[in-house]
Amino acid sequence: MTIHHLLRLSFIALFVITALFCIYFIIKKQQNKKGPKLLTKEKYSATMIGKMTEINVSEKNTFNIWPYISKLKAAKILSNKIKESQLVHKIYRNSTEDFEHILLSTEKENHFVVIVANKNKKKTVGYFLYDLNGLYA
Repeated sequence: MTIHHLLRLSFIALFVITALFCIYFIIKKQQNKKGPKLLTKEKYSATMIGKMTEINVSEKNTFNIWPYISKLKAAKILSNKIKESQLVHKIYRNSTEDFEHILLSTEKENHFVVIVANKNKKKTVGYFLYDLNGLYA
């Protein structure tokens, strides 16, 4: 073999080894990916500062909740049977306007998945499963 062939083989081997390492790390990262965070009753209650007031669903939110909803559907917390236009039931904001509670419809009546969002940090805190009877009234 000439030096040219050995050089070519070493580059091919280096490429294959690098590709295998990349595939390994991608698979590891996918396995370590965190799912949506279920809030405890204490953490959920801590976001309900003062009186919760209902805001219009049509008001533009300061951040996009749809990627988080996709994670909830992937984790089988939300059903894929509910249409996106009917998914957001109501939105409540606490008196300090720090947190929003976005109520998402489920297949059971008066049972909701509540996404708690921090308006100041523009990110979701987590979700809470709740029976709505008497919660915000």
